[in-house]
Amino acid sequence: MKKALLYILVAAVLAGGYLVLDNLLYDGIAPTAVNTDGFQGAYFAQDGTHNQPGVVLLGGGQWGDYWAQELAKAGYAGLSLPYSNREGLPPLPEEIPIEYFERAINWLQDQPAVDPNKVIVMGASRNAELALVVASTLNRRVSGAIAYCPSSVSWSNTVLPYNSDEVKPSWTYRGQAIPFVPMPKLKAPDSGELETLSYWRSADSAAVAQAAIPVEQINGPILLLSGSDDQVWPSAEMAEHLTRRALASPAYTHTIKNKIWDDAGHMISGDPNGPSNVRQGTMVIDDNSYPYDFGGTEAGDAIAKQDAAWEVMKFLERLAKDN
Repeated sequence: MKKALLYILVAAVLAGGYLVLDNLLYDGIAPTAVNTDGFQGAYFAQDGTHNQPGVVLLGGGQWGDYWAQELAKAGYAGLSLPYSNREGLPPLPEEIPIEYFERAINWLQDQPAVDPNKVIVMGASRNAELALVVASTLNRRVSGAIAYCPSSVSWSNTVLPYNSDEVKPSWTYRGQAIPFVPMPKLKAPDSGELETLSYWRSADSAAVAQAAIPVEQINGPILLLSGSDDQVWPSAEMAEHLTRRALASPAYTHTIKNKIWDDAGHMISGDPNGPSNVRQGTMVIDDNSYPYDFGGTEAGDAIAKQDAAWEVMKFLERLAKDN
């Protein structure tokens, strides 16, 4: 009996010691899983945070979780928000209702850590496109946007080769399609490597004009971050289009900052302290994998990631101080 009690005591001490050590070594913020009102995500905020800007990280996943946690560490609140390819969500990113994001934003505004008048959306690549669409559509709810490697237009679902063959809008609102550029699906290259810039530039100019994202309707500041050597799509060029559109409109009364880094490519939105040595991705077309370049250089991407992360934090600092 005494020996059994001793074992129990030792086990309790070891368990308690492990928990203490684990808490001492873990410097992150544990997320709260959210699955309510038809949306799901991971919420990050420190216990002492109150009435600060809240950021919705569109797309969720590892990228969204990383940024939501980093923003929470800095004293803000982050909601990592997936919207497809997960149980309970649409299988493909097509005809995604903006109301899904509206419900998530409404929930975030109700959190004690969040100033309901300072909720912004943030995304990278196609999720940057989505961030600008959400911010301009839900301009009574959203107070600004951060877009890494953005698009200046909304594209059809078919720009992603794993989507259905039928051309559909990527986003809808109130049952109607957000205007989009209809595109053919990417075709397998004659050579072994994909070159995607010409694909985007082949879009019909009239459709591009009709599908331009109305960034002048965004009710808050905008931060655009891109690399001049983005080989995935012409994000720096599209960021220039967005900037000119906002500045040309008397309806837009906020600030827009457009930062473009030389020698930087498409992969500048990740961990600024992480490696930048992955220079290519792969895309599956007709059951075959093809490599494509991200653009930029390892040194250029590393500098851009560091600078861009600083820009994000300064953006939120100014938003927090803004009355």
